[in-house]
This record gives sequence, C-alpha cells and structure tokens, in this order.
Amino acid sequence: MTRKKKELPLLEKVTITDVAAEGKAVAKVNDLVIFVPYVVPGDVVDLQVKRKKNHYAEAVAVKLHEKSPMRAEPFCEHYGVCGGCKWQCLAYADQIRYKQKQVYDNLTRIGKIELPEISPIIGSEKTMYYRNKLEFTFSNKRWLTEEEVKQDVKYEQMNAVGFHIPGAFDKVLAIEKCWLQDDISNQIRNAIRDYAYEHQYAFFNLRTQEGMLRNMMVRTSSTGELMVLLQCKIVNDEELEKMKELLQFVADKFPQITSLLYVVNNKCNDTIGDLDVCVFKGKDHIFEEMEGLRFKVGPKSFYQTNSEQAYNLYKVARDFAGLTGNELVYDLYTGTGTIANFVSRQAKKVIGIEYVPEAIEDAKVNSELNGIKNTLFYAGDMKDILTEDFIRTHGRPDVIITDPPRAGMHGDVIQVILAAEPERIVYVSCNPATQARDLQLLDVKYKVKAVQPVDMFPHTHHVENVVLLEKKIH
Repeated sequence: MTRKKKELPLLEKVTITDVAAEGKAVAKVNDLVIFVPYVVPGDVVDLQVKRKKNHYAEAVAVKLHEKSPMRAEPFCEHYGVCGGCKWQCLAYADQIRYKQKQVYDNLTRIGKIELPEISPIIGSEKTMYYRNKLEFTFSNKRWLTEEEVKQDVKYEQMNAVGFHIPGAFDKVLAIEKCWLQDDISNQIRNAIRDYAYEHQYAFFNLRTQEGMLRNMMVRTSSTGELMVLLQCKIVNDEELEKMKELLQFVADKFPQITSLLYVVNNKCNDTIGDLDVCVFKGKDHIFEEMEGLRFKVGPKSFYQTNSEQAYNLYKVARDFAGLTGNELVYDLYTGTGTIANFVSRQAKKVIGIEYVPEAIEDAKVNSELNGIKNTLFYAGDMKDILTEDFIRTHGRPDVIITDPPRAGMHGDVIQVILAAEPERIVYVSCNPATQARDLQLLDVKYKVKAVQPVDMFPHTHHVENVVLLEKKIH
C-alpha cells in the first residue's frame, strides 16, 4: 500500500516580519519559522507551505492581501522565474538598510568581538545596468513558466538562450531583456539568437552533449570597449565554417565590438581555463580604467563586475591601509592585481599572491602597463606560498590586505598572518559570515577599528564589507 503524501497547509493572512539569508524573507506562525521568496517585511500574504521540517518550513506566497510600504514594483519581465535580482520587490533604500543589518548581525553573532560603530553602507549610484560582464547559455531545452505549462503552449522553437534556472541544470530560461548590463548585451544576444534560429544552428543539449552553440559572454568596459566570446562545440570543418559565418554576421552588425572571440569546447563542461581562445576580429582583450590606471582584461581574467562600485571599494581599502609611502604591503588573493596596483603609488612595495597563474600573469602585465615597478606577484595556493619562510625571504609586511573567496581564509593562512604581526590588516569580504569567523580568530592579536559595507550588487542580498584591524597593544 502506498502511503498518501501528507498535504501541506495553506496559511492565511500571514505578516512577513524580516529578511533572511539567500534573499528570502521570513515569517513566524505558532513558533514555526517560515522562509518565503519574493515578499518583503510588512506584506500580508497567504502562504502555501512547500516543505516542512521540524524547526522551519519553506513556502510561497499565493495571495497578497496587503502591500508593505517597503514594496517596490519589479521592473523585469523575468522577475521571479530567472532566479536573479530577487530583491526587485524591495525598495532600494530598504535593500541597503537590510544589507547593513546583515553585516552587523554577522559580525556580532558569529564574530562575538568588540566592534566600533559600523559606517553607513555605500550604496550603488547605478541600480540597473551596473554589471560589466554577463554569460548566457544556449540550450535546446527551453524552460516553460507555470503559466505556459497551464496554457499548454506548444512552441515550434524549444531552443533558448538565457540563464540557467536554479535547480534545473539542463533547462534555460529564454531572456528577452536583462537589466543588469548595458542594453547592447541584449541586442547582441537577441541578434545571435535570431540568426541561429533562422539558419538552424543546433543549440547545445547538456544531457547528450550534442549541439553546436554552447555559451556566450559579453564584457563591456568604462573605456567604451566591448568583448564578445562565443563558445561552441565543433566536430568538423563544415561546423567551423558555419561558426565563422555567424561570427562574421556579428562583426558586421555590431562594428562597435572591439574584441570578437571564440572558443572550441568539446569537453563536458563550460570552463575555458584550459582552452585556447581564438580572435575572430579585433584584440584579445579590453581595458578597464580606474583613477588613471589601465587594467588589461582578457576573456579569462577576473575583474570586479561592478566597475564603479569596485572603485569605491578599493578606495575604502586604500584609506584603511593608511599608507605613507614607506610600507611593505602583502595583497592576499590579489586576482589580477587590481588592489595591489591601485595602492602601489602609496606604498614602498606590494607583494601579491593568487591561486590562478593566468591571473598573476595579468597582474604583472597590469603593473608593466602602468609603469609600476614596486610590485611582485606569486602564483600558487595561498596556504602553500604564504609561509614563515616566505616572510623571512621577502620581509615582514607592515600592512596585509586580504580579499579571499566566499569561503574566507584557510586556518593556516590566519596563523601565518598572526605570526607575521603586520601593524594593520585590511579585510575585504564578499561574505560577512565567513569574515566574522576569521575576525574571531584574528581577535587574539587584532582589534577591529573600522567597518565599511559596500553594495556591489543591487537587487540581490549580496554585500561586500571592508574591515580595518589594528594590532593590539599588550
């Protein structure tokens, strides 16, 4: 006998009370905590519970009874399906208020350390078209919305180019207009899509690994340059010829593209780190500019995706470093050396360390490009390179700037930092929760002197945070 699946309850007229992790909001019903996407504190809604555990539940709002004063009208036609920009329904002033609170909550609850007053968050002047890079996926499996499924819509064209749907690895939502990047990226994507439909190009099937068109990346830059990279599976000369016809179409239609590239990828994943990038037209890179410095950005380079806010973030890091021109600075997780080169004018010497060898090559090029002669860069795993031997060889740093990935710093790295005893540590983080954990470990020798959150990603729950630590006087 099959057990009947227990029906999950519909909860009526529930008031949303707060914002939770991952961009969801939260409500409480009889001590049960319920996480709900696409609603804001102050909304009164009917909730359909979708999953129920002992201590919490997940639900979706099925009816809105009262709108919160914080509620904003989402501006994107793909809102609620695409999975990005979840906070469009929350007014921007409230978004940054909750990000400030997120930083405070993480540093106090997880860090449990003495804190100064947290400076007001630096909001983003641009809340639309703020990204300089987007990647789109081609798929022969178009995601149908609930409405389309209900209406039993039959599409002749089940191909799509757009974004992966969260939780559905082989399905792609067809994007008509994305508000994250300059509109040229919409024009290019839609033109390539229409050309591919018209000339019957095969879109990639993630399950069978067949099909030609896989992926495209568009990078825009503050210098007005434009990079487009197409990634394709090519199995014979005929397909290569077809690919070049498509690229010629793109080159003719969009003469403003300064770097038109392609990658032949016959592997099972979309990573291109180990593949050759071919130039179809223009250069193999574009430039970004910041305070008179030029940064070379190639197709594999990492560069902060919100250029204008990156500048604000780096200015905070440089101010916190308090450089006078006499300091030896270590820049950990230096990426393409953006921070290292940015602070080099105010330092005696800057040593950057980064895991990705290509990024370190970019960092060296960027120093050369700007006539910077007081930087040194090393590639390798941070915990293997930053050792006591390394410090004996290169000198004890006066200042350490660290900008680790979301997981934070490895315990061994923290121990070496504590042994090196720099006067100041500037900790740039994209995840205040792991930052708080690391600050607690550094607390044995360091006191937090300043905290500055920066919003790099409007309409999402993500927040960057910069912390200044100074050595305690024992």
